[in-house]
Amino acid sequence: MAKKSEKKSKKWIQDADIKEGALKEQAKRAGYDNWRAFCAQPNLSPLAKKRCNLAKTLSGLKKKK
Repeated sequence: MAKKSEKKSKKWIQDADIKEGALKEQAKRAGYDNWRAFCAQPNLSPLAKKRCNLAKTLSGLKKKK
């Protein structure tokens, strides 16, 4: 069982290290026009998967407002 200090924060988006444009640049280097097509690929690095998940989460929050 995880200790209290090791539990994930409920405010993880505020604590995330967000580098604006990093996913878009990574997609461009891989030869894709947009990040959604890049994220649909099955073989992504762990960092790319994290960036894709964060982008999907943030884009979903933007649509709700």
